[in-house]
Amino acid sequence: MNLSKQQIEQFDREGYLFFPGLFNAEETKTLTDAVPELYSRREAYNVREKGSEAVRTNFAAHLYSEPFARLARHPRMVKPVEELFGEKLYMHQFKINGKMAFEGDVWQWHQDFGTWLNDDLMPEPRAMNVAIFLDDVNEFNGPLMFIPGSHKKGVLQAQHDLRTTSYPLWTVDNDLISQLVARAGGKQGGIVSPTGPAGSMILFHSCLVHASTSNLSPWNRVSVYLSLCAVSNHVRRFKRPEYIAHRDFTPIECLPDDCLLKDYPVDLPWKNGMPASAMETSLDEILQAA
Repeated sequence: MNLSKQQIEQFDREGYLFFPGLFNAEETKTLTDAVPELYSRREAYNVREKGSEAVRTNFAAHLYSEPFARLARHPRMVKPVEELFGEKLYMHQFKINGKMAFEGDVWQWHQDFGTWLNDDLMPEPRAMNVAIFLDDVNEFNGPLMFIPGSHKKGVLQAQHDLRTTSYPLWTVDNDLISQLVARAGGKQGGIVSPTGPAGSMILFHSCLVHASTSNLSPWNRVSVYLSLCAVSNHVRRFKRPEYIAHRDFTPIECLPDDCLLKDYPVDLPWKNGMPASAMETSLDEILQAA
C-alpha cells in the first residue's frame, strides 16, 4: 500500500492518517478470535486494570501467537511507514489494548516518544504508531483522541505518572494540553477522535499528543497497537523488560497481502513460554555488578 502525495502532506500537517475498514471482516475475525485465549493467560505480559481482572494491555503477542505474528509482517501496515521513514523497520513494541466494556480505564494525555526517550533512550522520534481496531469504535467506548499538529512541538515536558492507572506513563499536564488544543482550533478541531468499523487503521506520529477516556459503554474497544521504529534509530537502553520494549532490531520482512487469511509460516520464539531473559533489564546488570 503506497501513500499518495496528499496523504503524505496530511500526515506532515496533522500527525496522523486514518484508513476506515482497511482490513475486512474475515481478516479482523482471525485476530479477534485469538484474543480471549491470550487475555486468559496469567503472565507478566498481561497487565490488568487496577482492582479488576480486565486486561488493560497484552504485550508481545507477535512472539507467541500465529495470527498476530502474521499481522506484524503485514504490508498494509509496514509499507506506508517504510515509505515515510525511507528505511527498514523493526518492532519496538506490540500491544493489544483491551478497553473492556464498563471497566476500561483512561489513558492520560501523553506522547509515546516521551516514554521511549526517557525509558529506552530512543535517539529520535523516527518511530510510528499503528492502531488497528478489532472492535467497532464509536464516541462512547473510549476512542483515541488526538491534538492535530501537536507532533510539530517536538518532545514536551512530561511527568512520570505512577498512580493514575495500572500502567505508568510520561504524561503532559493539563495547562499545556489546554494551550495545545487552543492552538489547534479549540472547539473547532482542536481535538479529533477517529471512529469507525473493526478493521480500521490509524497511523500516528510518536510525538502526537493523544489520550482516551474510560469506557463506560456496554461495548468493548479492543485495538492492536504496533510501534514500528527505523532500524537505525533503535533503542540504546534496556531499562524495561523485553516483552515491553523489544531488543531484536532485525528488519521486518513483509508477508504477502493475504497473510491473515492463509497459514504462512512464522517464527514464534516465545511459543513455549516467555524466556526468563525477557524480564531482565539493564538495571539488573548494574545491581549485579555493584
